[in-house]
Amino acid sequence: MDINEETRNGILILKPAGRVDSGTAGAFEARLVQAVSNNGASVVVDMAQLAYISSAGLRALLVAAKRARPAGSRIVLAAMSASIREVFDMSGFTSLFEIHANADDAVKALS
Repeated sequence: MDINEETRNGILILKPAGRVDSGTAGAFEARLVQAVSNNGASVVVDMAQLAYISSAGLRALLVAAKRARPAGSRIVLAAMSASIREVFDMSGFTSLFEIHANADDAVKALS
């Protein structure tokens, strides 16, 4: 997994590519937690290049979301493929995160 980054309108966009699984979830979680630890930081996770996410990856998102709330930060997800969306639907995570069709829509929602 690689994580590319971009900032748009003061909003950090993290773009994981490849697989977020037990071998890569720790690095994914660390980067997310670091990003939301800045008071009031907004983060978009653009999943357009994400091929797979395991329960370890879901846990990483959950840990980061729990850290974000007290810091006044938000995590918004974008550009999920059908297979990634199915994982989120089956796990109930669609009710925990704001999800947008693409990163542009997610940035607009946070602006």
